Amino acid sequence: MPKLSIPDKYSDLMNKRALAFLATIMPDGSPQVTPVWFDIAEGLIRVNTARGRQKDRNMTRDPRVALTIQDPDDTYRYLQIRGVVVVITEQGGDDHIDLLAKKYLGEDSYPWRSPADTRVIYSIQPEKISSYS
Repeated sequence: MPKLSIPDKYSDLMNKRALAFLATIMPDGSPQVTPVWFDIAEGLIRVNTARGRQKDRNMTRDPRVALTIQDPDDTYRYLQIRGVVVVITEQGGDDHIDLLAKKYLGEDSYPWRSPADTRVIYSIQPEKISSYS
């Protein structure tokens, strides 16, 4: 499948404090949706979570996901992305959650860090992009 990129008309959403609503697939096939912080790197949407959470277990088992990124300034403007998780890594996970805390909270470090958590980055390759505004 060819590599897709975010349409220029929606590139501003990548830098706003817009949440992404991440849909993953439960073991029984039902959907599970969670609002998440995200960023984009080298054309891949990146989300971060801790090992053992439901979305971690779901994406590790089944890499198919969908995201809706809603413009916080115009709730009727959004970008929908269907894709697949292509990279799962713990490497840089703590630094990545700090980067997201800076974007979303203006904080230099993630304030809810737990020593028991292992942070994981999931990189998602978009396969279908649609939008509404």
